[in-house]
This record gives sequence, structure tokens and C-alpha cells, in this order.
Amino acid sequence: MKVKLIILVPFMVLVSMVVAQQHVDQMQHQHDSNSITLELIHRHAPQFTNNHPITQHQRLVDLLYHDIIRHGIMSHRRRAKEEDPLTESIKMPLASGRDFGIGQYITSFKVGTPSQKFWLIVDTGSDLTWIRCRYRCSREDRSCTRKGRINRKRVFHAPLSSSFSPVPCFSEMCKVELMNLFSLTTCPTPITPCAYDYRYSDGSAAKGVFANETVSAGLTNGRKTRLHNVLIGCTDSFQGPTLQNADGIMGLANTKYSFATNAAATFGGKFSYCLVDHLSHLNATNYIIFGTNRNQVKVSGNTRHTKLELDAIPSFYAVNVIGISVGNKMLEIPMQVWDASEGGGTIIDSGTSLTFLADPAYQAVMEALKVSVSKYQRVKLDGVPMEYCFNSAGFNGSLVPKLIIHFDDGARFEPHWNSYVIAAAAGVRCLGFLPARFPALSVIGNIMQQNYLWEFDLKGKRLVFAPSSCNSS
Repeated sequence: MKVKLIILVPFMVLVSMVVAQQHVDQMQHQHDSNSITLELIHRHAPQFTNNHPITQHQRLVDLLYHDIIRHGIMSHRRRAKEEDPLTESIKMPLASGRDFGIGQYITSFKVGTPSQKFWLIVDTGSDLTWIRCRYRCSREDRSCTRKGRINRKRVFHAPLSSSFSPVPCFSEMCKVELMNLFSLTTCPTPITPCAYDYRYSDGSAAKGVFANETVSAGLTNGRKTRLHNVLIGCTDSFQGPTLQNADGIMGLANTKYSFATNAAATFGGKFSYCLVDHLSHLNATNYIIFGTNRNQVKVSGNTRHTKLELDAIPSFYAVNVIGISVGNKMLEIPMQVWDASEGGGTIIDSGTSLTFLADPAYQAVMEALKVSVSKYQRVKLDGVPMEYCFNSAGFNGSLVPKLIIHFDDGARFEPHWNSYVIAAAAGVRCLGFLPARFPALSVIGNIMQQNYLWEFDLKGKRLVFAPSSCNSS
């Protein structure tokens, strides 16, 4: 068995997803200026917590636990690796569910013919899209009814889909293309599906087969469309608690095999999202859009852009940071921290909650911010390894100095102050950074990204961003 650690999914050893040639039903191309959009749901939404509210402290403990493991896997994977657009776009709901330890935001995903609906973790660091699945049973098997489940979980029933087409194990795709993506070499018969087998570092395990399928989505003009021949992972055996209530993962990594790369290519080479505040109303949602945003999400400030370094740190969305300023003062941080060729570098990641900074940057930022909150009583929260938390009674956010991340092309990212002095528990705030032992990746997490519109222009190699309430137009 071949094993590979994939960054975005804590505990997880993943295979990669290959997306075969996609195309949108020809009749849909008759409609102009559209994109596909998926709704984004915040992970603590009531439908994913069984309507049981959780405290801010509980949220933070969960976030930190999975962030630390995730960053460790990111670093391990990074070290291992170092050895004419269409006018339509698709729109998918993006919202928050519970912290599954894989990603922070989830979306609904309709797959098959007729379509079956599932909830997937949205992750910019995973190149695999897979769902819990049954494919070995027959149509007559009662366990294969649409309402059937695997271990009380929702499951995709492949025999009920007329478009489900397993990749044969004798095919060139299985033997060559998917070999490096951890397909198995066993092939008892020519028609046996191409299988995968991967493990989680916590002992969890998943097995399944690759198959071409049809994905249904909504266009931004309100119509529906279908993406054909999308290669997905059909997982029929999963052991372990890692996914909890999620049905699988939507891979949005910077690889030719990810759903993001292929869906975006179909719709002009772009995808974008706007993450609602992680402490906003539990029913707050937004969308992930594959294609041009075209004012689907309102912005409330200047739109800026910087270069996406798509090859600097393979599979990650890297950016060229040259420094951080606090209160209009540029901090003294060695340039090696930002240099990917020297083990540093910076990525933007939807699946990490807090922001990790390599030690030299972390120390400089923390010292600069501590001054502004030093008059408040320091607090220690159980299970929270963040260095500096304080009693926020009477706290005035306007006194927090502005933190700015500077890019080498002159662009500046100015996160909202409550994205780095975060609410951690009732009456308690913390400086929302975690250290990473240098040399290490620095990661701009999703709390730092919140209330900004982010557009990943894969064709133009640009990251476009603007402040936003994340309300749709």
C-alpha cells in the first residue's frame, strides 16, 4: 500500500482526485455571464451540531487542536514534496458546519444521475474530492436503497446512478495517471474498478474506487447545469472519527486533479469565496463561485491584487509576503521567513482557522500587539495554547493597532482587528496567532480571511481581495 500525507486534512493520508474532461451541457452555454455557485455554511451551523449550541471556548479548543495537527501535516507534506475562458460560472452554497477536523466550511454537493445530495468539507489544500459510497451491491439489494446509510452516515449509492462509471484497473489512467495518486496495483479482472487505500495518522482508514460521475450545480443566472466525467473517489469503507457528520471532501487545491482547478477552467480559470465571520449568526451563509464573480458578492472597500505563486509551494496557494507592519511600523523580520526556497514562504488556506507565523515573524508580531492590550488582566484558558489571552471587559477595539501584511508587488492586506484579536470565550480575547518553528510555512488562516472576498485567478496567477460583509448582491 502506498501512503501519502495530504496537508489539508488533519490525521489524513489521502489520495488525489483526477478530474476527467469536464464540460457543461451545451444548452447551458446559450446563457451569458453565468457562473456556478455553491453555498458556504459555517461549520457551527445548527444542522451540523444537532442544534446543540457550543461556547466560544469550546469552538476555540476545537480549532486549535485541529490547526496544530494540520500545520504539522502541512509541513511534513511540504518537505516530502521538495524532493480562452468561458463566460458562464457556477455558484455553490458555502456555509459553516461543525469542526470536523478537515476544513472549516462546508458546501452541498449533488452527484449522480439522478443527483444525490451530500455535505462536503471545502478545503483549498486537498486535491481529492470523495464521498462515502456504495458500489458493489446490486439494484435489487435492499441495503442499496437511497435511504440506506453506512454506519448511520449518508452514502452515495452508485447503482442508482446511470452516470456512474468506474475507472477500470487495467486502464492507462489507473496504471499511470493514478499510480502517483495512490491507486492500487491489484487488478484481478480487466473490469475491476481502479481502487485506492489510504490511512489517517490517527489510525482511521478509507478504501474505495475511482469513478467518473456527473456533478449538478446552479448557474449564477438561476439555471442548472451539469459537469460530466468528473473523477471522484467513491469510499465504501471508512473507519475512524475524522469526518464525523460530513460526507466527504471537496478538493480545492492547486493541482490539475482538484475540483477547483477543473471547474474553474471550465468557467474562465477563476474561483472565489467570501467567508462569513466565524462568530456571526449561525444561519449566515455565502457562496463559492467557479467562474467570474461579476459582483455576486458586494465589496465595501478597495479591491487589491497580488501574484499567486502557483509553483513555489506545490499544491498550495502561495503569496509573496515581504513583511508585516503593526501601527504603521514595519517589523524587523528576516527575509528568509518569507522565502519559499529557504524553507519559509506563505500560503493562504481555507482549512486552517488561526494564522501560523514562522517563529521570527511570530515573536515580532506578538511583541508589537501585546503593548496595546497589556493594561487588561491576562487570562489563561484551559486547552488553549495561544500565548496571550486577556479579560476583555471594557476593551476598546479601536485601540488595537492596524496590522498589515505587505506583498512584494506593493499590495497590502489589512485584516479587520477582530480577525487577529479574536473572541475566545465569554469576556476573553486572545491574540490569534500560533508559532511555527522555523524553517516553516506561514499560513493565513480562515479567521484572518473572514469578511473579505477572495478570488483565485488561476489563469492570470493573481489573488484578488477586497473587504466585504459577504452579503450576496
